[in-house]
Amino acid sequence: MTTIVFALLSYLIGSVSFAVVTSRLFKLPDPRTFGSKNPGATNVLRTGKKAAAALTLLGDAAKGWLAVFLALHFAPGYGLGDTAIAACVLAVFLGHVYPVFFGFQGGKGVATALGILLALNAWLGLALFATWLATTLIWRISSLSALIAALCAPLYAWFLLPSKTVVAGVLVLSILLVWRHQSNIRNLLSGRESAIGR
Repeated sequence: MTTIVFALLSYLIGSVSFAVVTSRLFKLPDPRTFGSKNPGATNVLRTGKKAAAALTLLGDAAKGWLAVFLALHFAPGYGLGDTAIAACVLAVFLGHVYPVFFGFQGGKGVATALGILLALNAWLGLALFATWLATTLIWRISSLSALIAALCAPLYAWFLLPSKTVVAGVLVLSILLVWRHQSNIRNLLSGRESAIGR
């Protein structure tokens, strides 16, 4: 029962869509109504407001970090183990993807996933950020970089995380992240995915 409470709290934290909140603060259009219609930092950047996009990126990453940080530090006090941590990892991500506060219309979860992985292990998060950054500098396609980082995440986690239960949670997280990029994958295969700056 306590695991469910922790997971529910993580889901609610994840359900705060910083793309929508930040857009309202900056008096920008709802990111779900233009561009890719994806409430994330990349779509907010299409408005030309770099500060709003940066705040969205930071907020989405921070909520992923916060939910897992709270689980790591407080769940053991309630006798909960790695299963509860893995549940919170997935719950905060699903909150971002299907936010209860915003009609279950959420983002793809790249920034939130990064925050989650940084909370689990700083080296894991940094390694994946470096992977994303390197592939972005080479190909300049944000979605491709996210997909490559997502595919690398379980491999890195296997070597850096002591709990295989949590590694399994990272694997499911990676699968969900790839699944959320279905349209991008189709565009990549057809050569229609736009590069950063276009």
